Amino acid sequence: MNYDNFETFSVKLDDGIAWVTFDYPPVNVQGLPMLADLNRLAQKLEADSARKVVVFQSAHPEIFVCHADTNFLKDMSGRAVTRDEAKLLDLQVVLERISKLPQATIAKIEGFARGGGHEFALACDMRFAARGKARFMQMEVGMGILPCGGGASRMARQVGLGRALEIVLGARDFDADQAEAYGTINRALDVNEIGPFVADLAKRIALWPSASINATKQAVYESIDLPIGEALRAEAYWLYQATSQTPALKRFQWADEQAAQFDMDNQRSWPEMLVQIQEIGT
Repeated sequence: MNYDNFETFSVKLDDGIAWVTFDYPPVNVQGLPMLADLNRLAQKLEADSARKVVVFQSAHPEIFVCHADTNFLKDMSGRAVTRDEAKLLDLQVVLERISKLPQATIAKIEGFARGGGHEFALACDMRFAARGKARFMQMEVGMGILPCGGGASRMARQVGLGRALEIVLGARDFDADQAEAYGTINRALDVNEIGPFVADLAKRIALWPSASINATKQAVYESIDLPIGEALRAEAYWLYQATSQTPALKRFQWADEQAAQFDMDNQRSWPEMLVQIQEIGT
């Protein structure tokens, strides 16, 4: 699979991980070229079962992805439309595609991520931010519009209605520690910690079967807004998708034959044992 010739970022493949580095001077603006690149990247990743984790980062020392390019927003219609006439925007379509990738996606944020840049991060599965460098904001309401790349809907699902409205209507910058407290990121990390932490997490996730990673993602996203009965049914459905495509049953058989689950040493060392059993059934 060829991951060359992107205009707004580069891609480095490292075993099961794709490291995507935004590098689009002067400020990593989220315009049509970046959306086109992300759409083409998604097309490749959707067909690449060897890639299990995608980490998004930036080459810019101060910016992750700055915000959506006003050049394509200024051409929007000034006429109100009916609900039937309303169509998804390119930004919404591309970020939803990123959200649904079969790989685990991680945003490693070491700079400004405002507007569409923040919305891109929210479309990833996990977000980690560097203290003293990362800054977040949804400024759209002050511009006379609203977040239209998931900054309202995804954030409400992430942090709840009141906190989402505080962030969006307040239109203020907030840092990594505030983002961790809000729940918009997983963790705030010191500058010297974020690189090793994200690399270690990505490498660990990349050990697992790709079908299991995808099934887990789909079950979580599908069930989030369902009544508990339907959510449990979704879990059951995706369980069978995983067991039909992974070595799970062979590993369960091994555990039974070896009485591994009754071994107290195994109970004490589950994190390490998970790594060791990856050889079974592969």
